[in-house]
Amino acid sequence: MQVFLSQGYAGTSMDRAAAAAGVSKQTIYSHFQDKEGLFTALIERVTINRMQFDFCAEAMHGEPAVLLRRLANTFLQKMTDEEYLALLRVVIAESVRFPELAQLYTRTVIQRAQHSLSVYFKSHLELGIEDPEAIARIFWGSLVSFLVSQEILYGKLVMPMEKERFITNLVELVLSHTQS
Repeated sequence: MQVFLSQGYAGTSMDRAAAAAGVSKQTIYSHFQDKEGLFTALIERVTINRMQFDFCAEAMHGEPAVLLRRLANTFLQKMTDEEYLALLRVVIAESVRFPELAQLYTRTVIQRAQHSLSVYFKSHLELGIEDPEAIARIFWGSLVSFLVSQEILYGKLVMPMEKERFITNLVELVLSHTQS
């Protein structure tokens, strides 16, 4: 993994990956079809495995304000891990040449979380949310934007904002569009 993080996707060869892992190239090919398969497994390990319970449909329960605050805190806590940020930087940097990597990230992280929250909103008719999918996208999109601007673009040095302040206002904004 460190090879991908330091060399980027394009700069990583299977020879380098094998050497860094201390195995033969043949060993890597016995587990992964190609470099994309290896990188896909890396993304899955760092994203899906790390977050599959926290953002799955089964975890979407409880009072809306408490749930949204928990989701936001969990997301930002897990996503500000240095290993994760390094991976996200590689995905963003390589997205022009390898759009499938960005699409994989979008499917495995953003789309899954948005879908689960949308299902939660749909199942809570008392909230009166007319477009649950759009509100879920606004919620997660705001969190991704905060993460990218504060951590990836180093906005925390230029225009810092406390995480709790951001989360409080995001939750209030989302819930201000409910009828409860």
